[in-house]
Amino acid sequence: MTNSDKRLFLIDAYAMIFRGYYALIRNPRLTSKGFDTSAIFGFTNSLIELIRREKPTHLAVVFDVGKENVRTADFTEYKANRSDTPEAIKNAVPYIHRILEAMHIPILGVEGYEADDVIGTIANKAEKEGYTTFMVTPDKDFAQLVTDKIKIYKPGLKGGDVEILGVEEVKAKYEIEDPKQVIDFLAMMGDAVDNIPGLEGVGEKTAMKFLKEFGSIENLLANTDQLKGKLKEKVENSAERGILSKKLATIICDVPVEFHQEQYDLDIPDFEKVREIFDEIEFRRLYENLYRAFHEQSEISNQQSANESDSKPVSQNAESGKQNALQLDLFADFEALEQSTSTTLNIETTDKIYQYIDTEKAQKILVKNLLAQKVVCFDTETTSLNEMETELIGMSFCYRKGLAYYIPISENQEEAKKTLEIFRPFFEKKEILKIAHNLKFDYKVLKHYGVEVEGAIFDTMIAHYLLNPDGRHGMDYLSEIYLNYKPVSIESLIGKKGKNQGTLRDVSLEEQTNYAAEDADVTFQLYEIFAPQLKKEGVEDLFYHIEMPLMRVLAKMEFAGISLDESWLIQESKDLENDLKNLETKIFELCGEEFNMNSPKQLGEILFEKLKLDPKAKKTKTGQYATSEDILQKLASKHEIIQYILEYRTYQKLKSTYVDALPNQIDKDTKRVHTNFSQTTAATGRLASLNPNLQNIPIRTLRGQQIRGAFVADKGNKLISADYSQIELRLIAEISGEENMIKAFQNGEDIHASTAAKLFKIPIEEVTKTQRSQAKTVNFGIIYGQGAFALAEQTGLSRTEAKQLIDSYYETYPKLKEFMAEQVAKARKLGYVETILGRKRHLQDINSNNFVVKGHAERNAVNAPIQGSAADIIKLAMIKIQEVLEQEHLKTKMLLQVHDELVFEAPENEVETAKKLIKENMENAYKTEVPLLVEVGVGENWLEAH
Repeated sequence: MTNSDKRLFLIDAYAMIFRGYYALIRNPRLTSKGFDTSAIFGFTNSLIELIRREKPTHLAVVFDVGKENVRTADFTEYKANRSDTPEAIKNAVPYIHRILEAMHIPILGVEGYEADDVIGTIANKAEKEGYTTFMVTPDKDFAQLVTDKIKIYKPGLKGGDVEILGVEEVKAKYEIEDPKQVIDFLAMMGDAVDNIPGLEGVGEKTAMKFLKEFGSIENLLANTDQLKGKLKEKVENSAERGILSKKLATIICDVPVEFHQEQYDLDIPDFEKVREIFDEIEFRRLYENLYRAFHEQSEISNQQSANESDSKPVSQNAESGKQNALQLDLFADFEALEQSTSTTLNIETTDKIYQYIDTEKAQKILVKNLLAQKVVCFDTETTSLNEMETELIGMSFCYRKGLAYYIPISENQEEAKKTLEIFRPFFEKKEILKIAHNLKFDYKVLKHYGVEVEGAIFDTMIAHYLLNPDGRHGMDYLSEIYLNYKPVSIESLIGKKGKNQGTLRDVSLEEQTNYAAEDADVTFQLYEIFAPQLKKEGVEDLFYHIEMPLMRVLAKMEFAGISLDESWLIQESKDLENDLKNLETKIFELCGEEFNMNSPKQLGEILFEKLKLDPKAKKTKTGQYATSEDILQKLASKHEIIQYILEYRTYQKLKSTYVDALPNQIDKDTKRVHTNFSQTTAATGRLASLNPNLQNIPIRTLRGQQIRGAFVADKGNKLISADYSQIELRLIAEISGEENMIKAFQNGEDIHASTAAKLFKIPIEEVTKTQRSQAKTVNFGIIYGQGAFALAEQTGLSRTEAKQLIDSYYETYPKLKEFMAEQVAKARKLGYVETILGRKRHLQDINSNNFVVKGHAERNAVNAPIQGSAADIIKLAMIKIQEVLEQEHLKTKMLLQVHDELVFEAPENEVETAKKLIKENMENAYKTEVPLLVEVGVGENWLEAH
């Protein structure tokens, strides 16, 4: 091997690891079990890119080892300002070590020394052996090591070219004569990152000036008589600090580590071991990139052997211009990483066949072909995301990776219906499994055109939600995570969101085809990944028998909507306006002056400076007092003004969020409000109501309840409200097997009074209202992992009394305490907890070293199975009720689901029949030892019915 061939790359490990983590911090990569792999992915992806781009002959990765080193012995504050390493990075390092070992890449590190020192020592030793060393790092400290044969390799920013700093580049950058003067530069100005103090009053520009004049810090300190004024005084007073800073900034080059060049040879990885690790952390496409990188490396090595040609870094050869687009940016933001990495595939870099079919004859041939398939993915393109008013622009179909068809739909609605008639046999054939991402949207769009999607269905968005409930479920995101493929963004075709955004009709047929066909293709590939995973994770039944049937039920509910009495809301708005003015008057009287109630700054000054309610009041980053609801709640006992302020905020929110906003949500054609129920928002399995959110209307206050009065039945109909009574308490009794609680429920006792009787050791008939209230608070608080501090705040008890109450509670219900401990232990062991139907909630922080984070995960370990089981049961009830309503040909419609409550609209002559079947199916949705009770009410409006 000639000297020009001998190229050693030494990677500063933590620079790469931290960059990977922070580049993805707003968009973290999580496994299906919720494990954060951002740092592992960022590091590994960057390493593979480096190998692909630079084809190094020798390579090693260098880590810091141990907390203490030679510098902390000299200066205990060295790097003391750095915050703790994020837990995700701590968890990542063992995996990175395993990957490097499987790739046969040396891992270096010497106890008591930093990675900088090890890199400096190895680079010097390699130089003597004729190697050119590239130190892969963004750290400016390394500039002091640069020689003709030792260079800094700094990946370019935002997709730019690599910056390789040699002697001349360092001299020019710092305006110095010798790279070693970088040490003096750092000693003079200090380094905030490493907490090196430097000379007082000396910044970057002054340090450069001093280096030109004096050459070194020692020479500067020997000639301070040439300085003037305050600067002279500051430099002289901090002379000792400056000399210490030079020692701290100097990279040690005689670390006890040897350079045996054969250990650094870039070797062929153990591909099987790498695949095992990548499978474990769900890096599905990275393996292909790794294999390709070493395949290319092997080809180059063979060519070199044959031609005996020189090998140089790609960034220095004639192909550099072409390679710029492939440049991996280790130190830029996430967007730059996305743009610069060549391992992410896109429509330009993959083989595919996307065709548009715009003749009736060809479309009929396609339908014949589709009808012969067992599994087909489809997607609709529309003019709007509002299914109630949107028009179809096109449809795409895919049943094999890389092959998809696009059907443009005419703007003429009669022509559009003719095209849909051609495809009706496909949508209505029950034997074909039909796949889509966010299938409910496509289902509703097609139903709007009179086409029913029948038979087996598979929604990749919901499938991913079951696999990773805490993750993100957008198709583009999943494509990048699971397929390493970046789809064409809709904004690149029709502009950014806003008034000026167009539709797909504004772009060419070819662009429509590529965009729409790609969506179907990507979704089909996601199906191929998620379908076997559902089985492997044990959530296949939950997917096919609950979530998929429920999707159709929700679509019908959304189509139905609910009527609003606008005159009721207008009156309610006036009443709230009067209430707000009265509250404002009371608040101003109590504080003795008027101020802007909507200004947190002014409110904070009133509460904490004028009224002095809390001498330890916290301030926000902007310097004003924090006045959030939880802070105000804690001050409620200190001054009566707090309750009025909280009431004011509640009324103001009711008025703006609901009373004034709801009339704008009424559909112009149906004259009803149509919410959208999301199955993938809440990690517990609960449904979420969006646009508008009808689940958050407060019902504990009279004012909140009044808003329900605006939701009315149409003439000749009634609203029916059916509500599970204390379902979560009943389920915690059921699942824990707590006999005392089970018996109370089976005997039909008031559970809160029963609990109070046991807690206070008195007959149930002697329980006071206060005691029952305290028992109720404990009952519900236990489900959410409430401790003595929170209970004391809620009940007005002292913390000691609250703790005694909780201790008594666990003595009363011992199996409940056992159950909670078991749930936490199970979560620690398996990483997840389950509902009664096997819905999993992954708790990645359950073994965290952070007490607060771990405590939150432990509370979720207890609460998630209870809340999730309640969600499962009402979903089962909804599916069964809809089935019975259709079987009996009833006109009664399910309109809303508000967690434990269902709202229906029934013709007056069906009310009694509907009430009976609703109650029966809700109470028997799932077989339990503890009876599930449902309270049913009827009224002209929702307030009357509830």
